[in-house]
Amino acid sequence: MMLFETCAHMQQCSAEWELAGESVALVPTMGALHEGHMALVEKAKDVARHVVVSIFVNPLQFGLNEDLDAYPRMLERDQAMCLKAGVDVIFAPSVGEMYPNGFSTSLHIADITESLCGASRPGHFDGAATVVYLLMQQVMPHCCLFGEKDWQQLAVMRRMVADLMIPVELIGVPTIRESDGLALSSRNHYLSEAEREKAPVLYKTLCVTRDAMASGETPAHALEEGKALLEKAGFTVDYFIYADGVTLKPLHHPQPNGRLFVAAKLGTTRLIDNLAA
Repeated sequence: MMLFETCAHMQQCSAEWELAGESVALVPTMGALHEGHMALVEKAKDVARHVVVSIFVNPLQFGLNEDLDAYPRMLERDQAMCLKAGVDVIFAPSVGEMYPNGFSTSLHIADITESLCGASRPGHFDGAATVVYLLMQQVMPHCCLFGEKDWQQLAVMRRMVADLMIPVELIGVPTIRESDGLALSSRNHYLSEAEREKAPVLYKTLCVTRDAMASGETPAHALEEGKALLEKAGFTVDYFIYADGVTLKPLHHPQPNGRLFVAAKLGTTRLIDNLAA
């Protein structure tokens, strides 16, 4: 396994693979890897000859008073996990490498970024889209893999790739969960012991709400009941919405492509999840 910290080295390797006609899969991450990321790697190994995992804590994705400085950084541990998983390259550039002095370009995907997490985190998806586009330019992948836990991010990237006619296949990989249902996330590190015990209520509430809708309750009523369950458990709810899985527009009646989306805080830790419903 190779570790590249400069765009020049990554580009040289990518060019050699392209010349040899060998396929490449990119798994973009911010590090603090867990089994959810490893599921992306395993899928990447199934669909491409080479796997590149990028590790870059992207400052453009963090707003004021968010957790940029506190975000877990554990490169040695991440390297060991990638080596064991059979990753070919870790691309771990510095902020200065990705955004050199004078960098002033940002991608904005309209509409789809303005609801759900985009409403409370303005600019977040602009930063995510910008860095993923830059990573694609360095790695030149045939496919790029994202976890479905961050469903809105996946939808944004699909829109970007379609609009800019980028010849990269985007692959969504189902959410990996703990045995109690909590979706794996690097931010789970922030949870106290007591908060960790409460955290599975988020997924359980999604399931209860889905089942209520399947039994004939309207989305509005089921969501209201679900929000009450979360608040009773100690969550501060940012949003709990039933929306179209492609456009992310709210739905008022059950639809085949409908999904439940939730974001809520336990203490200072913001958790997100989603479920087909």
